[in-house]
Parts: sequence; C-alpha cells; structure tokens
Amino acid sequence: MAARKQYPLRIDPEVWEAVEKWAGDEMRSANGQVEWILRDALRRAGRLPKKGDGQRKPSDAE
Repeated sequence: MAARKQYPLRIDPEVWEAVEKWAGDEMRSANGQVEWILRDALRRAGRLPKKGDGQRKPSDAE
C-alpha cells in the first residue's frame, strides 16, 4: 500500500463537529470522511486522476 500524506488541518470547530457527525452516520472515521468529501469534490470537478494510473479508488478511502 502506498504511503499516505499527513497534513495538519485547521478547521472551524462547528465544521469539524458536522464532519464527525456525518462520518458517524456513514460508519467512517472523521479522517475517512474528509478524504471522501475531498475525493467526491475532485471527481465532480473532473480533477481526480483516472483509474488505472496508480491512484486509489474512492471506495479505498474508507
């Protein structure tokens, strides 16, 4: 498995609380939820690398 990039995140406490609740509703960790949100936004914007180029699939983010 490829190494994962660690990144300190500064975020509004209310936003973080909402992310944690959403993550709990979907049985994910908060970190997994943030990655899912980012991947979904990248996919919708057409900026996510195509499958088969060594990148992980969105379902691997959990």
